[in-house]
Amino acid sequence: MERKNAWLKYDEAEMKACMEYCEGYRRYLTASKTERESVAEAVKLLKEHGYRDLKDVIAAGETLKAGDKVYSVNMDKTLSAFLIGEEPMEKGMKILGAHVDSPRLDIKQNPLYEDMEMVLLDTHYYGGIKKYQWVATPLALHGVVFKKDGSRVDVVIGEKEDDPVLCITDLLPHLGAKQMSKTAGSVIEGEDLNVLFGSMPVEPAEAKEDETEEEKAARELAMKGKVKANILNLLKETYGIEEEDFLSAELEVVPAGACRDLGIDRSMLMGYGHDDRVCAYTSLTALLSLEKVDRTCVCSLVDKEEIGSAGATGIQSKYFENEVAEVMNALGQYSELKVRRALANSEMFSSDVSAAVDPNYPGVNEMKNSAFLAKGLTFNKFTGSRGKGGSNDANPEFIAKLRRIMDENEVSWQTAELGRVDEGGGGTIARYMAEYNMQVIDSGVPVLSMHAPWEVVSKADVYEAMKGYTAFLKNA
Repeated sequence: MERKNAWLKYDEAEMKACMEYCEGYRRYLTASKTERESVAEAVKLLKEHGYRDLKDVIAAGETLKAGDKVYSVNMDKTLSAFLIGEEPMEKGMKILGAHVDSPRLDIKQNPLYEDMEMVLLDTHYYGGIKKYQWVATPLALHGVVFKKDGSRVDVVIGEKEDDPVLCITDLLPHLGAKQMSKTAGSVIEGEDLNVLFGSMPVEPAEAKEDETEEEKAARELAMKGKVKANILNLLKETYGIEEEDFLSAELEVVPAGACRDLGIDRSMLMGYGHDDRVCAYTSLTALLSLEKVDRTCVCSLVDKEEIGSAGATGIQSKYFENEVAEVMNALGQYSELKVRRALANSEMFSSDVSAAVDPNYPGVNEMKNSAFLAKGLTFNKFTGSRGKGGSNDANPEFIAKLRRIMDENEVSWQTAELGRVDEGGGGTIARYMAEYNMQVIDSGVPVLSMHAPWEVVSKADVYEAMKGYTAFLKNA
C-alpha cells in the first residue's frame, strides 16, 4: 500500500502553515535539552492558553467543570494537562502520552578530577547510545544543583554564542590502530566518556602568618591540584557552588547548539532530542488548539522512558493515576471504581517516534512495513522485539476507528514495524498504560539517526503528527 509524499498535497497556504508550525517546534526543541527544561517550556505554553495549576485549584477548594483547563507537574520532570470534557470522566479520556527524556551523558555524583594537569568530569551514559558518536563533538552542560541549604542553582554552559563548550577527546588516527580494530560497541568504553572541563592552573598562595582556617584549606587544596583548584574557584564565583554540591546535582551533558534547518530546501530539522520531544510538542499543541470537547482530553509528558519508564517520574509510577483521581475529585466525580472505569474506558496514543528508513542502510528494514520520511504520522501496531516481546500490540478494532478518523481529516499517515524481524526492536510507554485495560497504540514521527546526538525529522511529518493528534482528540 503506497503512501504519498505529504509535501505533494500542500497548497501555498498549507505549506506556509507547516513551515510556521515547525519554526515554533524548532524554538521549543532548542530550549528543551533536558526533561526539566521540556516541562518548563510546556508550562509556559499551557499558561499562555489559560491552563491553571491543579494544585492551586485544590488549595482553593474550587470545583472543576466542563471546559476548564488544568495541569499538574511532578518533580519538575513529568506533566499532565487536562481539558475537561462535557461527559463524566468515568466514560473515559482521550490521552496523548509522550516522553521528554532523551539519551545523554549524566554527570556522576563525585565527578571532578585532575589528571595530567587537565580537569575532567566523570559521566554515566543514559539510555541507548552509540558511545563513539559522543566524542570529538561540542557538548553543553545543562541541569540543576541543589545546595545543602535547599537553594537551587540552574546551570547551562555551552549554548550561548560566546559560551565555552565542552568535549570528550578521541585518539588521532595515527595512534589509533588498536582502537580501530575493536568492534563499534567497544571503540569507546563507558568509563572513557570523560568530559574535558578545563586546563588552566593557578599558583598556590603562600601561607600567611594570620591565615584563617578557610584560607588554609583553600591553599592546601590548590597545592594538591592547581587546575582543579582554579575550576573550583570559577564554580564558586560563577554559581556559588562547592565540590560537595555535585552530590545533590542533576547535570546532563548534551550536544551544544540549536536545532537547525536541514537540506537546501529546508524540508527537514536536525536537532538533539527529537526522540521524543517532537511528539511531546505536537501532542501538547494539539491539546492547546482545543477549547471544547466531549470527553476529557489529556496530554501527559513523562520521564525515564529511555531507561524503562521506572522511578517516581516514569509512567510506571502512580503519578498519572493519582492525578486522574485528583481531577475527578475536583469535578465531584471521585470514587475508586470511577477512577478505574475512567482509565479502562480511555483511548490513548502512545506518542513516540518511529525509525525512518535510511537510504544508506536499507537492509535492516522490511520495506512494506517501514516508515518513510515525509509520508506522515506513523502508527506502530506493536513494538517489542523477537516475537513481539514487551509489546502492547494494539487491537484491530481500535486501528479501524483511527483509519477512519485520519482519512476523514486528510491526515497523511503510514504504518511501520521497528525493523526486520529478529533485527532489533524497542519499547514505549504503551505497554504500561495498556495495563489499565485502555485502548493504546504507538504513533509518532519517523526519525533518521535516532538516538544519535543529532537526529533528523521531516517538517511535513511534524506537521502531520500535530494534525493527526488533533483529529484524534476531536473525533475519537
